[in-house]
Amino acid sequence: MIAAGLRKWLAFGSGVGISLEGPRGGESLHIVLVRVRPNGVSVVDSLTVEDYRNRPAGEWGSEYAALLAKRGMQHVAATVLLPRQDVILRQLTLPGVSNKDLDAAVSFQLDGLHPYDEADVVASWARLEGTDSVAVAIARRELIAWYATLFAEAGVKLAGFTTSGIAMYSGLRLFGAKPAGEVFAADVTERGLEVYGESASKPMLSALFDVGPDGSTERALALAAAELRFETPKKPVAFGELLHGEPARPFSAALSSACPLHSSSLNLLPADQRETRSAWQWVPTAALATAVALAGIALLLFQSYRNGAYLETLNAEIAKTQPAAQRAAAVDKEIEATRARTLLLDGLRRKAKSDMDVLGELTRQLPPPTWLQNMAMDARQVSITGETDQAAPLLKKLDESSLFEASEFISPPSRGQGTEFFSIRTRRSETAR
Repeated sequence: MIAAGLRKWLAFGSGVGISLEGPRGGESLHIVLVRVRPNGVSVVDSLTVEDYRNRPAGEWGSEYAALLAKRGMQHVAATVLLPRQDVILRQLTLPGVSNKDLDAAVSFQLDGLHPYDEADVVASWARLEGTDSVAVAIARRELIAWYATLFAEAGVKLAGFTTSGIAMYSGLRLFGAKPAGEVFAADVTERGLEVYGESASKPMLSALFDVGPDGSTERALALAAAELRFETPKKPVAFGELLHGEPARPFSAALSSACPLHSSSLNLLPADQRETRSAWQWVPTAALATAVALAGIALLLFQSYRNGAYLETLNAEIAKTQPAAQRAAAVDKEIEATRARTLLLDGLRRKAKSDMDVLGELTRQLPPPTWLQNMAMDARQVSITGETDQAAPLLKKLDESSLFEASEFISPPSRGQGTEFFSIRTRRSETAR
């Protein structure tokens, strides 16, 4: 992302935004043309195409082409907002995931974010700027293909397909500064109540809620406010108020079209179907960026020249204290090595004593006629094999000792000529270690 201090001065371009609105995925096209400059945004022109589904694409495509030709914007590729009900928009919180690992992390969780088969969907995602949250948009592949074909038949150059929440999130940050405080906006459409919000606990909320049978929206607004977890009750504003009274949906899409580098990279249009922009549109931006870079370099050189004497003095003082610092570091290493050797010797001494205590305790707990053929011992357990007149009481004898616990036969005792052969494993208690 572009640094916030430069965003305003690099906001330069012309854009076309198209929103599809109405029942059953949209019956009208709302088109807005804008020009973006560092000092603000101006709406150049607009057009509404009614009942576009039932009209020949070439017919309303001609109206669109005439509008762009009238404003000298034939080269501009449009950003289209898909109907909100046609897009599943999810958010994932991925703390600690770097941008280079983002695709793998989202792909791993993608199947659980939608109810469709993997081959039937198109998905795109982008990090919400300055947060650990990632917005993931998912739509049916056949729907994306249908819209792409429709606009191709109409001769509309496309920069991408996105959704209203993402476009408004980017539009509110076009010049670098994010909205002050919480954001809560709502708009009633033919498909329900669309809500957009931002809060400290929810970087972005974009959702479509059903309204009540009587057209009431109280329950939907309450659900949205609960999701955003506002600290104080908040009344929603109209979508248009978020972006200076302009028609929020096509206007926000036009901003994304005009300044793609300032906008979210989330795009549901396949990359091979996106129109590339003319390189000439970046000439003013490149010139301004070059001027800013030169000014920055000059400032750095001036500061370096001014601070040269101070740096020399500082380096001289560091050189004076360096021998003392090296001696102190050597002493620290010596102390640490001595401490490690002391701990090692202490450990060996404690281990030898505890092992001898175990041998002595076995001698006391296993009196004649018991004798051992083999014994194995480590820090946690002791295994013994031998003969005795009766093997069964040995487990009790061992467990009565404070040094052993959980004694058990490794294999059942076997009877020999007047004796029983046994193999026992017992765990050393904490006091025996």
